[in-house]
Amino acid sequence: MANKTTKREVINAMLAEEVIIANDTYKAYLEHELELLDKKAANKKPSKTQEENVEIKAEIVSVLSEEKATVSELMTKSDTLKGLSNQKISALLRQLVEEGKAVKTIDKKKSYFTIA
Repeated sequence: MANKTTKREVINAMLAEEVIIANDTYKAYLEHELELLDKKAANKKPSKTQEENVEIKAEIVSVLSEEKATVSELMTKSDTLKGLSNQKISALLRQLVEEGKAVKTIDKKKSYFTIA
């Protein structure tokens, strides 16, 4: 299955063509389309789930500030985290590690998380 080409990629490829560059009307139109894409991307708001995840991540950081913990231990230490799945907490912890807010250490095949 071939990768889907985005509108931005098509416009940039067209702007690289000599025929397009030579025609001011085409060039202006395509540059305007790029501006519209940039404007649309800037106006994107986080989804409801993304907003909820921010609050959950704050709770995870709060619990980890007390001591290091595994995902299972996190679930028992907070009422907010109790109702969530192991996979959801793991995914949010991975995001926190990527953001540099948490640190993952592995000890005897068990993953422990602490605050960065």
